[in-house]
Amino acid sequence: MVQERRLTPVERLANRSGYMGSAFLMVSPYLLPYEGVGAYTYLVGAVLSMPQVWVAKQWNIVALNFNLLVGYGIYIYTAL
Repeated sequence: MVQERRLTPVERLANRSGYMGSAFLMVSPYLLPYEGVGAYTYLVGAVLSMPQVWVAKQWNIVALNFNLLVGYGIYIYTAL
């Protein structure tokens, strides 16, 4: 009934970077009060999780990550 499918190397790499990006995104709210460190970790998390959602074709999460990149990019730009 269910076909066993192996992940391609691109999918495996995207999944691993996505896990690391998710970890950065989970830690970021707690780091936000510390002189903008949280904003940088938000950006790193969004960049690292983007390949996973792009390969999986989860376009709503791609749009959400793009929004996160733009928002915190502006935040960092105005803080400098």
